[in-house]
Amino acid sequence: MMEITQDIPAEIVQQRIERLQTVMRAERVDAYLITQNTDIYYFCGSMQNGYLFIPSSGDATFYVRRSVQRAKLETGLRVVELGSFRLFAEMLAQHYSYLFLDGTELLIGVDLDVLPAQLYLKLAEMLGASGRSKLIDGSASIRRLRMIKAPWEVNRISAAAEVVAEALEEALNELREGVSELAFMARIEYELRLRGHIGLMRMRGYNQEITTGMVISGPAAAIPTYFDGPAGGLGLGAASPQSVSRSVMKRNEPILIDIGCCIDGYVIDQTRTAVIGELPANLMQAYTFSESLILAAEKQMIPGTLCSKLYEDALESCAAAELSPYFMGYGADQARFLGHGIGLEIDEWPVLAKGFNMPLEPGMVIAVEPKFTFPGQGVVGIENSYLITEDGAKALTRSKPELIVLP
Repeated sequence: MMEITQDIPAEIVQQRIERLQTVMRAERVDAYLITQNTDIYYFCGSMQNGYLFIPSSGDATFYVRRSVQRAKLETGLRVVELGSFRLFAEMLAQHYSYLFLDGTELLIGVDLDVLPAQLYLKLAEMLGASGRSKLIDGSASIRRLRMIKAPWEVNRISAAAEVVAEALEEALNELREGVSELAFMARIEYELRLRGHIGLMRMRGYNQEITTGMVISGPAAAIPTYFDGPAGGLGLGAASPQSVSRSVMKRNEPILIDIGCCIDGYVIDQTRTAVIGELPANLMQAYTFSESLILAAEKQMIPGTLCSKLYEDALESCAAAELSPYFMGYGADQARFLGHGIGLEIDEWPVLAKGFNMPLEPGMVIAVEPKFTFPGQGVVGIENSYLITEDGAKALTRSKPELIVLP
């Protein structure tokens, strides 16, 4: 069998568990049951099929259905074969007898924001059969912990940013009038995969899906869709109603290149606007304004600034420039944010949005994406990803920031 090594260093896994245990003790929660693949990977370094149980004190256990063998190679935590699911509660009571004591109520935090209802009901029935265990929502605590990136995580995101920059630069050699959105996106994906992109861009939001990215041009880019973002795209049909279509690139139309990359599970998110020829005057004005918005956000992205303030200031600026109707979408399909956290998922906390009154902290990684949608014409804008440091925002995105103009 080929050698399999642990992606996440063991000391980082232990630090994450200890941070969660500190939260548990502060909130008087006895344990956490982690059920979602991405959360499991974050806290143990393996993404095998199973459940991770973390007590408020003591060692965590990864109960695995499949593959037990591989889980043991990927994580330094204790791995136990789950076997029959109906015996799970008995196994927990046996392994953590000091928690499952008679006469005490056990509070167990669970990632309820992503846990399917059917599985929740089974777990609640199984663990609450004795009347002593209660499942509570621990998803906010998990998302807050994951929001602050360690240097090891930032290095993974930076590596993904470098791959995107190289892949885009190479793929631009193939961008010309008459090339379809689908063909150009395929070339970008080819270049990304050659450089180590795992081929996935994970999202946490229910029924939200995302491909490696989108290349959308002209009027097709402004077609709205279910995806909670400023640009939709025509897509390849009702079963895939977003991103690239078979529409071809035309002269003097905006081409939105919104792409990501995932290295060792961590993603980068960036957008560049291109044009073959020149943009119409109103789109050029909006694109130039998107650059000013992102530069203004950069200056404000210092520890202590409220996430909501960045969004509110952007709204005020758009109103003053008479661009509000086109900001982050159009009409009823406008997205209500300026940016979002990234990491193992593309929709992490924090969110630069109204009501998200959380102050920026060092270690946050945020994608800022001011874009403007013009029905019948297309979408223009820019997106960079930033690390929040003690000294302000540090750009992780490597691609040149200016409008890409092709002859």
